[in-house]
Amino acid sequence: MRILVFNAGSSSLKLGVFDIGAGGAAVQRFKGGYERFRAGLCTYRFEAEGRVEAGEVAHDDLAAATAAVPGVLADWGVDGIAAVGHRVVHGGPEIGAPVVLDDAALARLEGLTPLAPLHNPANLEAVRVARRVWPELPQIGVFDTAFHLTNPARVTTYAVPKAWRDAGLRRFGFHGTSHHYVAQRAAEALDRPLGDLRIISVHLGNGASVCAVNLGASLESSMGLTPLEGLVMGTRSGDVDPGAFGYLHRQLGLTIEEIEHALYHDSGLKGLTGSADMRDVEDRAGAGDAEAQLAINLYAYRARKYIGAYAAAMGGVDAVVFTGGIGENSASMRRRICDGLDFMGLRLDHDRNMGVDLAGRAAPQIQAYGSRVAVIVTETAEQLQIAREVAAHLARPVQAPRPIPVAVSGRHVHLSAESLAALFGAGAELTIAHPLRQPGNWAAAERVTLVGPKGRLEHVAILGPLRKRTQIEVSRTDSFALGIDVPVRDSGQLEGTPVIRILGPAGQIDTDGLIVAARHIHTNPTDAAAMGLTDGELVDVRVGSGDRALTFARTLVRVQPTGFTEMHIDTDEANAAGIGPGCEGEVVDLEAHLHPES
Repeated sequence: MRILVFNAGSSSLKLGVFDIGAGGAAVQRFKGGYERFRAGLCTYRFEAEGRVEAGEVAHDDLAAATAAVPGVLADWGVDGIAAVGHRVVHGGPEIGAPVVLDDAALARLEGLTPLAPLHNPANLEAVRVARRVWPELPQIGVFDTAFHLTNPARVTTYAVPKAWRDAGLRRFGFHGTSHHYVAQRAAEALDRPLGDLRIISVHLGNGASVCAVNLGASLESSMGLTPLEGLVMGTRSGDVDPGAFGYLHRQLGLTIEEIEHALYHDSGLKGLTGSADMRDVEDRAGAGDAEAQLAINLYAYRARKYIGAYAAAMGGVDAVVFTGGIGENSASMRRRICDGLDFMGLRLDHDRNMGVDLAGRAAPQIQAYGSRVAVIVTETAEQLQIAREVAAHLARPVQAPRPIPVAVSGRHVHLSAESLAALFGAGAELTIAHPLRQPGNWAAAERVTLVGPKGRLEHVAILGPLRKRTQIEVSRTDSFALGIDVPVRDSGQLEGTPVIRILGPAGQIDTDGLIVAARHIHTNPTDAAAMGLTDGELVDVRVGSGDRALTFARTLVRVQPTGFTEMHIDTDEANAAGIGPGCEGEVVDLEAHLHPES
């Protein structure tokens, strides 16, 4: 499938054409861009199959440049476009996957402009022009914020008045398309499943952010409500005490608009040195410029601080990945950031760091031999990632909603053979009390007690059959009763989980494996095909009715050969929606969020 991708900014338009094959295999057929719109002209650069052309052309704005693209592609012999993919910076709290950008979608996205005033207007202007130029092609939006919608409430919530939070004040995170690609590329380089890894993606460019990718999902990003929060950037400040607004207003008489403009356009490296280009700053620092030296130290310190924080947030780290113009090209900045992280088991190799070659989308490892943490450098490929997501969106089966039974899963444990013997005695076997609806699964007559630092939970069910590793599933409320911070995990994702004491009639054990199980749908290939679902995808499910109906976002689909189709939620989720026996849910098409009238 041939996909044209647009990445539109206020003063630039980047584009690429990709052929996407099975499994996301990709070949880039064309690369181009327009920049520096001024005085009726702009610069351009096009590249395909070894041929490069650059110069100036008479396009005075983004719309004119976008409208010229069909002629450019025709001149370069690029045809057969199946769809146009668009980078859209902000998708709000609901859009976690690509969507068709029709009139209704654009109208809803316009409402997000206050959250991304520097980015979304240009993104959406390119969409409007592209719809006029290619009216017969689907226009698909891929959102920078989408990858971060897996962030838990403790990450996205600001400790501010409820009225502010109700008005939409929360953390979103950005650069999601880049972080998603980089995490996948790192997993490929390490030859390990992404879902088994704890990765810190460090995107260092004119815009900069760090993302903790925990077992395949974004846990946190350094950017917040806007792309201002977090690292020092080219012209953006990064973290600033919000009290600065009041102070600057009182001391300098600045308005909120003036302060905000300065934080976006006159801060960061530019504010510290007068230049937003790290290459200039490094050259000046080497020549003895004290301001440039401070800027470099501050830039590296802020990044190193976030890496340490995110390693703590994930309970460890397997790989740190550098990307973006600075992350890819500045060996000295990588060294400055990584020095001092030996306590984490991270050490750079001098020669490997100095000899990075990224040709052919390479992802070289530059850690010292014996380092417990891999350090990887790779080019970000946002346009490629967008093309892959657009192709996958267009290829997915058409959803045909049907009722899905909802099962409420109370606290329970899955025991290993070793745990069973320790708790119930050597040679003990579980007694089957009654079968469960998932074939081959059953509840045992025996019970255990869970003990935490604050309290205990008695008469906890045991589910069979035995597993290779003990897993304990509780609700969020149970975790507070026990006094333990319990992560939300998919079943089987037990690395770095808390230790809990389990009491049985013959003994006790202290074991990890304590989780709040992520909500999920069990199904079989026949039912999955009928509903247009695929194994491993995340879907939204509408459950309940009336005032207490809820949409459970990002519900994992598990397709198993003999699976019984039902959705599993925990007792907290059931209570929130007033769910009882016989309740059913229905998978909601993501694009329905943008078409509430349909």
